[in-house]
Amino acid sequence: MEEIKEKLWERIKDKKRIVVKVGSSTLTHKDTGNLNYTQLEKIVRALSDLKNSGKEVILVSSGAVACGREALKIGTRPKTMPEKQACAAVGQGKLMMNYYKLFAEYGQTASQVLMTKYNLGQEKAYENLKNTFQELLKYGSIPIVNENDAIATDEIEFGENDTLSAMVAAITKADILILLTDTDGLYTDDPFQNKDAKLIDIVTNGIRQEARTMAKKSSDSDVGTGGMYTKVLAANIVNPLGIDMIITNGKNPAILSKIINGEKQGTLFVAQKEVETETRDYLVSKING
Repeated sequence: MEEIKEKLWERIKDKKRIVVKVGSSTLTHKDTGNLNYTQLEKIVRALSDLKNSGKEVILVSSGAVACGREALKIGTRPKTMPEKQACAAVGQGKLMMNYYKLFAEYGQTASQVLMTKYNLGQEKAYENLKNTFQELLKYGSIPIVNENDAIATDEIEFGENDTLSAMVAAITKADILILLTDTDGLYTDDPFQNKDAKLIDIVTNGIRQEARTMAKKSSDSDVGTGGMYTKVLAANIVNPLGIDMIITNGKNPAILSKIINGEKQGTLFVAQKEVETETRDYLVSKING
């Protein structure tokens, strides 16, 4: 069994198109919720290294609302939609300014893509979005994706970026989705509460549904909106499309290089191609289901 696991991890070396999702808890200081510039620079450097090695890289980044909170001097997470939209409107520009500057220092061209559920529900909008990603990757850009929180409403918002990153991986036909979070992966129980919780290194199709019961519908962060439960749901979206997914600790973004070199780092959700319908129809069924 261990030999099979090693082979499953080693095949990550062959992945070409990589979607990396970075959560707010990875991008911000835990005590203040403010942007962690040192961490941001490490993430950009790690992604630039992947790009320079010949990989295609797409970044799904949280942090806009957190950046807006900092700029507007709002102490806690926004509780209403208008507050969230105001923070996002201010914070998205600030976040992207930092990304553009840092990626340029490493010789990379960043681009911004903002999405809502509308882009999936409308066939023309979906095709335009898919084509935009394709062109950006063709020209060697690193797309930076976030939900368009400044205009999103309850009806068209994803609500958290785990689902958004799964949708991006599906739309772009990525080979793997990597979620950088504040834990080492999926545990048998909440590691913040139970010191005896065990890390699960491989999740296959046979135990994918069981993994949902292990995940908690909560987040340890004041700046994040997801939790382990939404990450497992993301795996349930991409795995049937033939896309592997990894949950790993983003404290040291250099871990990305280790993963792409086939090292065991976190929890690997193994893909098994199950869906033969059109991708858009499949995704619409997921967000509406």
